[in-house]
Amino acid sequence: MPRISSSPACAPSNWPQPGVQFRDITPVLQDRSALRTLIDLLVQRYIDADINVIAGMDARGFIIGPILAYELSLGFVPIRKKGKLPYKTLSQSYDLEYGSATVEIHENACKPGDRVMIVETISSQPAAR
Repeated sequence: MPRISSSPACAPSNWPQPGVQFRDITPVLQDRSALRTLIDLLVQRYIDADINVIAGMDARGFIIGPILAYELSLGFVPIRKKGKLPYKTLSQSYDLEYGSATVEIHENACKPGDRVMIVETISSQPAAR
């Protein structure tokens, strides 16, 4: 089994701003064994979970989220940056390591009582000093 934990590469130090270090998942996506292993592990972990829908954060959550939704026989809901969806939306603002952002979903994307798994496939951490 490939080691997917060692696959994500660090983006250039202090990117996108000083004090933030991102890990890039594109090496995992480019390696068919690592990608298959990642999806298989997520499917095994959530196959019996009480989840109604997978939601993916713009934009990297759009990569793994639909694959996972397909494998789990669930629907997929895109969570987009503000102003990108064409229908009536619900929005939520949040703080990032380097600022703030607002995301939106269509107001009819989920039903009351739905259990939603959110997929966001980029991680960041404080840069080493």
